[in-house]
Amino acid sequence: MRRFAFLLALVSATALPAAGQSGAKFGYINSAAILDQAPGAREAAQQFDRDLAAMRAQIQPATDSLDQMITAYEAQALTLSPEAKQRREQEILQRREALQQMAGALDEQASARRAELVQPIMDRVSEVIEQIRVEGGYSLIFDVADGSIVAADPTLDLNDEVLRRLQAAAAGPGAAGAGAPGGGA
Repeated sequence: MRRFAFLLALVSATALPAAGQSGAKFGYINSAAILDQAPGAREAAQQFDRDLAAMRAQIQPATDSLDQMITAYEAQALTLSPEAKQRREQEILQRREALQQMAGALDEQASARRAELVQPIMDRVSEVIEQIRVEGGYSLIFDVADGSIVAADPTLDLNDEVLRRLQAAAAGPGAAGAGAPGGGA
């Protein structure tokens, strides 16, 4: 879907000059690099790591219990009757399934928490990119993080300008709108 949107945007952009509208201006960003360096990103990552450690601590007792159960079964397997073996194997399978369900629920919880921590940063990044697009008169700004652009003029790279504005906004009010876009065609 993303590739289709990119191709549609590219076809639309190349059609603009042919339709009599000249001066289409393009830029690109690398959202992965911006998110790495954006104000608040490091703190969000550290908070997520702390939250993830707490989630892992929740599941650790169940993991340890299953490991102990398996170790005890393996140590006693030769002395157990076939019925006892089958019963213990069934218990192990049930515990393993319960552990997998717990892990799946924690994975979903972790994903939701990551999105919750990153969303405010993403919203600020989107606002800054839109400001740059409007102020710089860009028709399109592409994101190279998804690998859709094979080659591009480095003067069209708007990462530094996005980061500069994000850092200025984090430093204090009124500083975010200062200056003109860094790159451009």
